[in-house]
Amino acid sequence: MSQILVVDDEIGIRELLSEILRDEGYDVVLAENAAAARAAREAGRPDLVLLDIWMPDSDGITLLKEWVGGGKLTMPVIMMSGHGTIDTAVEATKIGAMDFLEKPIALQKLLSAVKRALAKPPAPAASSLSLAAFARSVPLRDLRKRLEQVAAKSRIVMIKSAPGGIVELTARTLQSPGKAWIDLSLDSLPLTLEVLQAAAGGVLYAEEIGRLTRLQQKNLLFAAERLEKYGLHLAAATALDAAALLAQGWEEPQLAVLFDVWLGAPTLLELRDEIPEIATHLLAHHSESDEIPPRRLSSGALNALRQYAWPGGYGELKSAVKSLALTALEEEISAEDVMRLFFPNAAVETAAMAGLTDDVMALPLREAREVFERLYFEHHLRAEGGNITRLSEKTGLERTHLYRKLKDLGLRTPRKEED
Repeated sequence: MSQILVVDDEIGIRELLSEILRDEGYDVVLAENAAAARAAREAGRPDLVLLDIWMPDSDGITLLKEWVGGGKLTMPVIMMSGHGTIDTAVEATKIGAMDFLEKPIALQKLLSAVKRALAKPPAPAASSLSLAAFARSVPLRDLRKRLEQVAAKSRIVMIKSAPGGIVELTARTLQSPGKAWIDLSLDSLPLTLEVLQAAAGGVLYAEEIGRLTRLQQKNLLFAAERLEKYGLHLAAATALDAAALLAQGWEEPQLAVLFDVWLGAPTLLELRDEIPEIATHLLAHHSESDEIPPRRLSSGALNALRQYAWPGGYGELKSAVKSLALTALEEEISAEDVMRLFFPNAAVETAAMAGLTDDVMALPLREAREVFERLYFEHHLRAEGGNITRLSEKTGLERTHLYRKLKDLGLRTPRKEED
């Protein structure tokens, strides 16, 4: 029996559609708003969604974009509206909706649309997460809006980001469902017109143009001249300044073209409060793609992920979430699982901390304090990736005092340039 999720803020419409569909033998789940629809989508994995456009908490178009961006549009969606326009219907179908029904909905039109939608093979989950999945995160939502504004006027989207940024997450937002994604850093052969034609409407990507080989640089410039012809976007990024790029073999006229317009993207450290939501979406995305067994992150695990420095950026977070799901022994991933993943000797540290009440209590106060301080600073050095600035903020110690304390404890002091 096919399950249909009906999402509409008007109780009369929900009840009417529910009665009609149940009489036809369908299993019906009702949701009065976007929040309830999200919960129902996760709990029941419906075979079809009837989604109202105008709702009080979040409109249907936004929710549809969120499902597309999170790789969760694995079921057909039929949009409904009493105030629909041709433009709205076109936008919905471009995003990924299968059909559009105008209220009041005629019985036969409803049943025909439902029958067509259920006959369609299930769509595969999207290959990667994008900013569209984060409708409730203000910084990520604002970044997506800025990105879309740039992309509407420029085929080249140059992203400036320090190491540890969310470059791929940002660039993936430009990829339309079913369209090509070509990572130029993986190509070792010359790019051809045939390849560009086959990728029409897609995205060409380079996470760090400073790491491209001479051939890959030529491929990027070859594509940049033909983006308009094939309806492509080029999403490229760098953490380097102009001098460093010139040293890598780029020429000033080429950089002038690439940097005609650019967008700044934050690092995960700057998005620390958003990390729990990003990790949760990544976990759900991996599960949707059948890459991992069902898992959930405990509040302790989410906080541990939030506290980590993420020097490897979004790619490191993506790999970490998948690794946690595959190595956790329980359905719920714990804070201990996170510590064990990043710090294999965390069990030794935990045992040492637990032993404070046994061995350390027998020591003189000065020696006991030194044991505790060493454990304390070792832990926070690892958590902050050796960054003295952040360690100073975390511990409340002025930097000069902090360097002296680490030296006294016999702990390795990171080089100044690593800050």
